[in-house]
Amino acid sequence: MARRRRHAEHQNHEAWAIPYGDLITLLLAFFVVMYSMSSINEGKYRILSDSLVAAFRGTPMTPTPVQISPAERGQGSQAEVSGLDRSRLMTRRDRAPPVIAQKPDQPPPDPAALARMAGEVRLALQGLIDTGGVRVRETEMWLEIEINADILFPSGVAQAMPEALPILDRLATILAPFPNAIRVEGHTDDRPISTAVFPSNWELSAARAGHVVQRFTRAGVNPLHMEIIGLGEYHPVADNATVEGRDRNRRVTIVVLQERGSVTGRRRQDPESVADPVPPAK
Repeated sequence: MARRRRHAEHQNHEAWAIPYGDLITLLLAFFVVMYSMSSINEGKYRILSDSLVAAFRGTPMTPTPVQISPAERGQGSQAEVSGLDRSRLMTRRDRAPPVIAQKPDQPPPDPAALARMAGEVRLALQGLIDTGGVRVRETEMWLEIEINADILFPSGVAQAMPEALPILDRLATILAPFPNAIRVEGHTDDRPISTAVFPSNWELSAARAGHVVQRFTRAGVNPLHMEIIGLGEYHPVADNATVEGRDRNRRVTIVVLQERGSVTGRRRQDPESVADPVPPAK
């Protein structure tokens, strides 16, 4: 049997082209990546950076809006850039600190205002002043109008009697044009009270002061200028051992301060220490 002749193996002289082509492809990809990194779109990058920072509750790093030229918009998707721009602007608007309006400097208090108010009050309530139902005291720092509670309220009640409403309305008409701060203080005698409405003299005194403030508000006095103080039985001006002393202690005191505007956080010295002194309660 004839023996098959073995063919000689053919040697491939172009095998080098395969790794060479792969190398060229990798180099091309490398240079493309390097070029894209070196020519980054600054406008898009700042927009994206602000959006990411705002998404994580940060403060945008750019203090002013980024202006993107039409050429820059053409380098990417216009809808994508517009969406990022709207997101950045909405986030910046929502996170902007509130603008606090600066109040203009208020004019200094009018030193003659308290004197004018005191004169008008005395003229309007002269009859009650003559009978001792109303007392008007004034200093350089405040005007005090003291009204016996028996003139305004029935016993144990915080709603003014119908005949007392004109008194409060006249006072409100006098006080309304002035910007001065007003404190309305309620006082009682030391006889305890315990009802379903008022468990103690604290509640009764505060409710009476509140009723006066409500009446003043309806008559045009600025509610921002007023505050309510319920002092109960603990600031007497007369001896509770007598009927006359208890009548004197049941009172509503309207204190008009020299200061303008809100009375929040302001206190005054007790007028009894500087005017119209009376014996302390025993």
